[in-house]
Amino acid sequence: MSTEPHLHETHPQIVKRLKRAEGHLRGVIEMIESGRPCLDIAQQLHAVERAIAQAKKTLIQDHLDHCLEDVVGPLARERRQALDEFREIAKYL
Repeated sequence: MSTEPHLHETHPQIVKRLKRAEGHLRGVIEMIESGRPCLDIAQQLHAVERAIAQAKKTLIQDHLDHCLEDVVGPLARERRQALDEFREIAKYL
């Protein structure tokens, strides 16, 4: 594994999203500790879960769009189609 910083254009937005989710999660913990209704807690947990899932999805797509592309390099059209399909199907992870 490289010790060089590995930064992409989307990383600041991913960090921002994760920090927001972190604060939200702290709020959910407080809700549980204060005895808030389960429905309210579940709704807030769902929001945290979605924020983290979106951060993961953005990170994976960014990796596919940049890192994988750099490693593979230029491809013939018929071989490029398989990579494009892989990139597309990864959106459903």
